[in-house]
Amino acid sequence: MSKVEEKLQELGLTLPEPPAKGGAYAPVKQFGKGLYYVSGCGPSTDGSAITGKLGEDVTVEQGYAYAQGCMLNVLAVLKREIGDLDKVKNAVKVTCFVASTPDFYAQPQVANGGTELLMKVFGEEIGTPSRSAIGMSVLPGNMPVETEALFEVE
Repeated sequence: MSKVEEKLQELGLTLPEPPAKGGAYAPVKQFGKGLYYVSGCGPSTDGSAITGKLGEDVTVEQGYAYAQGCMLNVLAVLKREIGDLDKVKNAVKVTCFVASTPDFYAQPQVANGGTELLMKVFGEEIGTPSRSAIGMSVLPGNMPVETEALFEVE
């Protein structure tokens, strides 16, 4: 078991099976020297449908947990591609899309669910990415949160 997965286990978390593709795209794409872009992943780690909108029927605390689920799925997709998450040298960039009402302004607090997970499992030096937290009117399948990420891998 990798050190990253051991840290997840300490947090009471496990990597899910990588989610199925939802369209005509590559779940992960390598480019340049050791850069891996992981396509957007939703919050469900067990295949169940998670729906709703922040500021309407989803709380900030639920959104935080959903962003964490998104990041677990991102890591599962990345692990399938590279074999071992201990090869990650840098969490470069994360974009978190938050389906929210026009008067909801806590997208960054929701996105913290995913980025704080990266910091806990990789450490602050490797696991602190640059980040955007973007409010959207809707996301595919009425998901409340979707996350994509870029990693540098050895």
